[in-house]
Amino acid sequence: MNQVARNTDPATSWAAADSAKSLAAQHATIIIQALCKYGAMGKDGIATITGLDGNQVARRLSELERNHEILLTGRNVQSKAGRAEREWKVMPKQMDLI
Repeated sequence: MNQVARNTDPATSWAAADSAKSLAAQHATIIIQALCKYGAMGKDGIATITGLDGNQVARRLSELERNHEILLTGRNVQSKAGRAEREWKVMPKQMDLI
C-alpha cells in the first residue's frame, strides 16, 4: 500500500495513515473471505455480501489484483445499476488460507 502521509505531516496525520492501512487490510480480508465462500462476483455483489461500500471494495480490488490475491474471470456480471461490471475470483492459493 502506498504511503498516505508525508514526512512533513504532523503526528496526527501519521496516526490517521496507520489507521487507514489497518482498515484497508481488514477490508481486503473480508473481500477475500467473501469470494472464497460465495465464489466469483462483481464489485457490487461483493459490496452487498460484505456490507462494505462500493468505493471501499473498488479500491481494494485493484490492490488485491496487484498483490496476486485475486484475478478477473474474464466475464462480466450485472451491477446494481444494471450495467456490466467485471467479475473477480480469488487466486487458488487464497482458497488454501481460508
